[in-house]
Amino acid sequence: MRDESDLAVEAFAASVRPYVLTGGRTWSGAELGLETLVSTRPFVAILPRPVGHEHQAVVRLCVQPRSLAEVAALLAVPLGVARVLIGDLVEISALVVHQGTEAHDAPPTGVLLRRVLDGLRRL
Repeated sequence: MRDESDLAVEAFAASVRPYVLTGGRTWSGAELGLETLVSTRPFVAILPRPVGHEHQAVVRLCVQPRSLAEVAALLAVPLGVARVLIGDLVEISALVVHQGTEAHDAPPTGVLLRRVLDGLRRL
């Protein structure tokens, strides 16, 4: 069940243009892929600087690790907006970025390709 603050964030996000949520910015200092997992840093009770409702919603969502794409979907905002919001929170150390086990430039392994193929066959 959703609480009132979650509903308020959704209503606010639906009523404003995406560029308003990011102050017109389309890029953040953190390089974040769609699959990048982020989570709220332990014991983040008070954020180091004032942030908007949408930033607070991201902090609440990321109590358990979530991907950038998942955060965007749950907040019903474009991926670019979620990337900027998460980047802001990473810069103030409110979120932790979890690094993947494989380098992004490495070719996919046979195990990964087999899992993808098996998943496609199940569709």
